[in-house]
Amino acid sequence: MQNQQECRIPLLVVAGPTASGKTGLGVELCLRHSGEVVSADSMQIYRGMDIGTAKATPEERRGVPHHLMDFLPPEQSFSVADYVRMASEAIADIRSRGKLPVLVGGTGLYISSLVDNLDFSPSPQSPQLRQQLREKALRCGNAALLEELRGFDPETAEKLHENNLGRVIRAIEVYRLTGVTMAETVRRSRQKASPYQLCMLGLTTTDRQLLYSRIDRRVDQMMAGGLPQEAKALLGRPLSPTARQAIGYKELEPWLQGTATLEQCAGTIKQETRRYAKRQLTWFRRDGRFHWLEVDRYDSVEALAAAAEPWIAAELAAEQKV
Repeated sequence: MQNQQECRIPLLVVAGPTASGKTGLGVELCLRHSGEVVSADSMQIYRGMDIGTAKATPEERRGVPHHLMDFLPPEQSFSVADYVRMASEAIADIRSRGKLPVLVGGTGLYISSLVDNLDFSPSPQSPQLRQQLREKALRCGNAALLEELRGFDPETAEKLHENNLGRVIRAIEVYRLTGVTMAETVRRSRQKASPYQLCMLGLTTTDRQLLYSRIDRRVDQMMAGGLPQEAKALLGRPLSPTARQAIGYKELEPWLQGTATLEQCAGTIKQETRRYAKRQLTWFRRDGRFHWLEVDRYDSVEALAAAAEPWIAAELAAEQKV
């Protein structure tokens, strides 16, 4: 009988900050290993948000199937529990067809919740309490709610940004209704073993400024490629709280209102994207399972993929036992 390790589904993870080259590497590894991409990006799930979320174009996908991308209207909410359920189903389907699932993205909460097999059993909810907390945020600012959370759950507060208001509110809600912090709730949810045999690759650069330069170039390309027009169409719709957090759209509102130039708004997008990339790196660096690749040390995506091959061969050996 095969042991538990051999029965696990091999899962290759390609993660890292925005503009680090995850899409190219993920596709290249799929081509090498007969794989299919499962997106781990909380914004690329939405239709009509193509340029601002840097969705892979058909040319960039190179014929590789991509799952959990471009399937939801931006008016519709989508939770981490929804993601884990759908991603798990996609991974099982890919594996059932003899293919290698390759998880590609930069949303750390999605990735860690999936690979660690978090249990999202229903927990108490209070729409009234949530509304009260939203009203407090309007009166006192988002930072006030984050500080409230820090008072009883500093571990969770340290992982969240004040602009991630939905998750800050949820963490406060869970504690007030159950007396158990979100950090402890997450620990308890990890009691089930992961069904995946993992090889986790993290992308970074030798110098933070190199990453920031890549971000700046990408934003310039987005602006030239039609991001202002995409933002104008999107911001006229009733967006879900998740979609409204996407960087690259709300920052263009001053231009749409005639209070700022496109150049000024582009500068804000660059600044916010750099801050987001720093938070992504902080999140992923906490996970010791990642093997890190400094992308600027390689002159092509093929060379980058070749550098990852020893880890893939060592950690996904069960891939051959189909």
